[in-house]
Amino acid sequence: MYEPPINWTDYEDIALKLYEKFGDDFSESKIYRVRFTDLLEWVLELPGFEGKREDCNEGHLEMIQSSWVYEWRDSQN
Repeated sequence: MYEPPINWTDYEDIALKLYEKFGDDFSESKIYRVRFTDLLEWVLELPGFEGKREDCNEGHLEMIQSSWVYEWRDSQN
């Protein structure tokens, strides 16, 4: 099945993949405590992610982090 490539502005897609990778190992408070240096590496390692390290900025990482929290919250219902 074909999945389109993921880039830095595909926050919801990235968040879903992070949730699939880590599941409930990270609660809301733990997600907000993830260092951006770690988050950056995890995103770069996701299958289908084609963004470049140099195109990332703090705003992208903040949006990814908050989208990951929303994904986690949705799964708790």
